Amino acid sequence: MNEENGDKISPKKEKTKVWVRSAKECAYLAVFVALTIGGQVALSLVPGVEIVTLLFVCYAFVFGVGRGMLAATAFSLLRQLVFPFSPTTLLLYLVYYNFLSAVFGGLGHIVKRPLVCLWWLTVIACVCTVFFTALDNVITPLWLGFSDRAWRAYAYASLSFMIPQVVCTAVTVGVLFYPLQRVLRQIKKSLR
Repeated sequence: MNEENGDKISPKKEKTKVWVRSAKECAYLAVFVALTIGGQVALSLVPGVEIVTLLFVCYAFVFGVGRGMLAATAFSLLRQLVFPFSPTTLLLYLVYYNFLSAVFGGLGHIVKRPLVCLWWLTVIACVCTVFFTALDNVITPLWLGFSDRAWRAYAYASLSFMIPQVVCTAVTVGVLFYPLQRVLRQIKKSLR
């Protein structure tokens, strides 16, 4: 049925609408992943400064768990073509960004007034950033077979990267989350 005037839509037109919607979704996903990789490349020379977390937090919050995880998987795989291949980084990114997308995709269904909840959404994003470092402190030493002493040294060294990343996440999510998720909501409306 045509929602506007109650007319029936032919199966052929319905298939065309579904195909066009799928093509739009693929295009939006491709642009988002390219933007995320571009943002990571642009900021890769500045330790602890990144926008990937902000982008995934907003994307999953607006587009949901499924689309967020699809974007996270595509990003994790495709960034291996831009940066030197690293199995530990690939595994870390696949686990972490899918986890982040699941958390914020779920929150996107619960939170109806993001501006009011911005402070605790920012705290959750910061906790997730700490989890990223903790996950790296498990995956990399296990994969590379570190001794206990090397494992501890790796974990202590990671603090110098984690602290600026958490501060960066707090600032970017605290300042840019609300306007970016509003822009993404407008983009999502065009999918309908």
